[in-house]
Amino acid sequence: MGKITGFMEFQRIEEGYKPVPERLKNYREFVVGLDDAQAKVQAARCMDCGTPFCNSGCPVNNIIPDFNDLVFRADWRNAVSVLHSTNNFPEFTGRICPAPCEAACTLNVNDDAVGIKSIEHAIIDRGWLEGWVTPQPAAHKTGKKVAVVGAGPAGLAAAQQLARAGHDVTVFEKNDRVGGLLRYGIPDFKMEKVHIDRRVEQMKAEGVSFRTGVVVGDWPKDSKVTNLAKETISPDQLRASFDAVLLTGGSEQSRDLPVPGRDLDGIHFAMEFLPQQNRVNSGDKLKGQLRADGKHVIVIGGGDTGSDCVGTSNRHGAASVTQFEVMPRPPEEEDRPLTWPYWPIKLRTSSSHDEGCEREFAISTKAFTGAKGKVTGLTTVHVEFKDGKLVEVPGTEKTWKADLVLLAMGFVHPVASVLESFGVEKDNRGNARASTDLIGGYVTNVPGVFAAGDIRRGQSLVVWAIREGRQAARSVDEFLMGASDLPR
Repeated sequence: MGKITGFMEFQRIEEGYKPVPERLKNYREFVVGLDDAQAKVQAARCMDCGTPFCNSGCPVNNIIPDFNDLVFRADWRNAVSVLHSTNNFPEFTGRICPAPCEAACTLNVNDDAVGIKSIEHAIIDRGWLEGWVTPQPAAHKTGKKVAVVGAGPAGLAAAQQLARAGHDVTVFEKNDRVGGLLRYGIPDFKMEKVHIDRRVEQMKAEGVSFRTGVVVGDWPKDSKVTNLAKETISPDQLRASFDAVLLTGGSEQSRDLPVPGRDLDGIHFAMEFLPQQNRVNSGDKLKGQLRADGKHVIVIGGGDTGSDCVGTSNRHGAASVTQFEVMPRPPEEEDRPLTWPYWPIKLRTSSSHDEGCEREFAISTKAFTGAKGKVTGLTTVHVEFKDGKLVEVPGTEKTWKADLVLLAMGFVHPVASVLESFGVEKDNRGNARASTDLIGGYVTNVPGVFAAGDIRRGQSLVVWAIREGRQAARSVDEFLMGASDLPR
């Protein structure tokens, strides 16, 4: 490594944030990345640990010690190449990945982990700034045609890999813009959409075609998706026109909360609320946008989606924001000898929480209350684990004022009609049944139809979607050509 004793000499350097009052005025990114000197110091902390657990902790298996060393030596261009060798879109993961690689860092056993995510962020931003990220069109065409259904991170990663292998790739997306959850789920203040747009331009230059506003499969006639679509294509049409089909849709069925009063106005899924603000940020005109201005907002669900609702509500000017989590409050620090190198359970406070939010743990909603058809509050009770089950704690009922309730409790499975219209078998969770075997991986029971990303594994991280897209691309390439040089 560049500096063998660096991990003993230097402390972890965190990326900075713009002040809360400043960032609440807009939806721009507010993270202040590392400068060159800070990145060098951070990279110097990477140990010559022999077995880099960070590599295996990263779902795309980024070659982390290598690009750390290159940053230490100020060889930024080669650092970009090493990063791209395993990750098609490091500007996405460098912004919104929770960094399981850092949990697996050997230094994390008894010290602060190397700031791998911040280094990745610095590398790819430098690559774009210097003009080093350019199209890589295939030298030879295979004459094979592949349809990728879904333009989220899994579909984009697969499409780019397949195009570089020489196939003619068309990506079908039901929304009006490319990006999936990156576009209409992740708030702009966490990741501005220019990062998607310039990757799309790169992929177009590599030969990938994009068709937006196209619904594939049998969707309910009264669904919002069908109403917005410009075109509908049947699975039979798609299979007749392409040599292989890869399904990479998301896990879009939100988990509901079926308690008394659920039908009151003012109770919405997070994915009704968040996409609307992203559309407005993109210049769309919406009638009746869901807004939190001056409202007492309750967010039910303690994960990242809930945190995104908190940040967006604060930017709207909510009177108050409270976030509920049914699980007990986790410890401030994990038991590292017990959990390392795996992802630990510990209290995580996001930048949105720091902007203003009350957090309640071990709390469950029993009913919503309202007046004239609109929600005005809700009743909760504290819960605790007994005999492996969550049970109510007597005497802990409480009533909360609420003008807007956002349900952010995760997603249960993909929209069933997509898989059913293709005749794809589902597992017991409602996801596409497709194994990740080295040979013939990601193939479904339907010949020539593959599945990858959240539609196969269930709701997960962007970095897992990229991994599955890359691996599925190799399987599709093997199916079409008998062998593949694409990396897994």
